[in-house]
Amino acid sequence: MIVGVPREIKADEYRVAMLPVGVEELTRAGHRVLVQAGAGRGSGLDDALYEAAGATIVADAAELWAQAEMIVKVKEPLPSEWPLIRPGHVLFAYFHFAADEALTRAVLESGATAIAYETIRDARGSLPLLTPMSEVAGRMSIQQGARFLERPQGGRGVLLSGVPGVATAEIVVLGGGVVGANAARVAAGLGANVKLLDINLDRLRYLDDIMSANVTTLFSDRHTVREAVATADLVIGAVLVVGARAPRLVTREDVSGMKTGAVIVDVAIDQGGCIETSRPTTHHEPTFVVDGVIHYCVTNMPGAVGRTSTYALCNVTLPYALRLANQGWRAVAEADAGVAAGIDICKGRVTNSAVAATFGMPAGDWRDRA
Repeated sequence: MIVGVPREIKADEYRVAMLPVGVEELTRAGHRVLVQAGAGRGSGLDDALYEAAGATIVADAAELWAQAEMIVKVKEPLPSEWPLIRPGHVLFAYFHFAADEALTRAVLESGATAIAYETIRDARGSLPLLTPMSEVAGRMSIQQGARFLERPQGGRGVLLSGVPGVATAEIVVLGGGVVGANAARVAAGLGANVKLLDINLDRLRYLDDIMSANVTTLFSDRHTVREAVATADLVIGAVLVVGARAPRLVTREDVSGMKTGAVIVDVAIDQGGCIETSRPTTHHEPTFVVDGVIHYCVTNMPGAVGRTSTYALCNVTLPYALRLANQGWRAVAEADAGVAAGIDICKGRVTNSAVAATFGMPAGDWRDRA
């Protein structure tokens, strides 16, 4: 198989979808790997490292897309890449289709098969290819929240940890999954007072056992959310419904009742955001203000720490890429229901029911297109 690794073109995206060791493993298995020139530069990986591992360096993105049978990316194809997608392509990347109808329709019309990192499951029902980036984003959310709480950034001028004799920051984390747990752990480690909300009581019991004493677990309902955000200095949106658009937990009215200079970091923005006032931003222009509240809604947070994120991502994606190349996506999906769950679009048909429901489209079975 010919595997293509294009350079990411999303704003301020410094990750790359494959390490040199991945190239070596694929070429040893008899595959050809095309890497676009400069693809790894943002992660400190020069073209020479890829060439030494057996890759062919391709200068032009169009040439790479034209030759490759499987495209391995980090982020979803952008509009300028849509014309490069052709029938027969296997696309392996983060897509977050439910947050982008135009992307969904473009991939549908291309006739390609899209296997989404974020919907692949393992034997335990977990999301193995989403987890490492959720860990990064959860930890970064506190780092960025602390930054924008500083007065020169427009924030309230609050230090998360406080100092002796001065109260610590009040932090609310909406969602107790991987993002939320990592955010709460980092915030608690800094000494902040943390409220961690979720609707799963078993998850809350587990988190209550493992978190430090300055983390309070709360069942998430409408009243609890409203009361918690009203007193918060920093709110982290960490809600995930796999494949679907994130539910709006915080309304515009709730935001207007928050403290002036408070900060919202909506990590769920990749799936549309869980705050009504959220809209996508970039690392170049990461924030905007609504009713005196700073909103940080960067859609590729882990991209800013490309070195860490690339290694964390490729550690988990390489085994899947190898299986897909060695056996073909149909055989892998037939043998592994978790991989089959990652097939969101297949040859002109939406095959993820959550994505289909989001846009009122009929949902099909990938087997019908195999």
